[in-house]
Amino acid sequence: MESLIRSVGAQQAVASVRAHGRAVALAAAITLAACSALEKDPTSKWDAEKLYKEGHTELQAGNWSHARELLEKLASRYPFGRYAQQAQIEIAYSYYKEEETADALDAVDRFLKENPTHPNADYVWYLKGLINFTEPPALIGRLIGYKVSERDPKAMRDAFDAFKELLAKFPNSHYAKDAAVRLRYLQDALGGHEVRVADYYFRRGAYVAAIERAQGALTEFPGSAAQREALSIMARSYDALGLTQLHADVERVLRLNYPEAVAAKAGAKNSQAAD
Repeated sequence: MESLIRSVGAQQAVASVRAHGRAVALAAAITLAACSALEKDPTSKWDAEKLYKEGHTELQAGNWSHARELLEKLASRYPFGRYAQQAQIEIAYSYYKEEETADALDAVDRFLKENPTHPNADYVWYLKGLINFTEPPALIGRLIGYKVSERDPKAMRDAFDAFKELLAKFPNSHYAKDAAVRLRYLQDALGGHEVRVADYYFRRGAYVAAIERAQGALTEFPGSAAQREALSIMARSYDALGLTQLHADVERVLRLNYPEAVAAKAGAKNSQAAD
């Protein structure tokens, strides 16, 4: 029995030694692989400045993916300091240029949350507006033949809010002038969108809903090109509901602000009556 026990003990000892040996070999293999990976990465010994300069050069050359790879290494290895912050901005820009909208927005939102007073925060707000901004031809195509069943233009609203925030926080920013031009365009486009929805409801006899959307066009996007039509829909909706005082109030606002249009409308009615 003792010999059997000694035999079993010896076997266990051998197995333990073998297991330990395998563990050591595995650890050594992992270490060697890691060292090999570092040796293959030419940037492994670059400092923050070197990574930023190389990444920025790639960005200027339009090599968006490679630029982002270098800038992400910078942000990962040296997460603190001015180079890391600027790298985050340029990472967002690279996503924007590759039309990776979701990743670009995640990057700018994260930056603004972590660095609200950064010297380049105005640019990041501007970039957020650009990411959401759809060029005029696409916007016009989206608004012509509009159907209420289509998706609400959230991206346009987000762009509007970003440019508006930029102008409110940084009125003297280098980007303020262009942001104001884009904001005006979006104001007209979004005001027109609200009026189209209001008209949809009016034509289907949903007068209360029509009034609410027309009011939205006036309050959310004041001064838009759709303002007169919004007032007109409100006046006609109040008239259809038999709310004579409210109808008269809106008609008075129309006469004060758009006398020529009201006169033309009255002339057309008189002409029809004469016929």
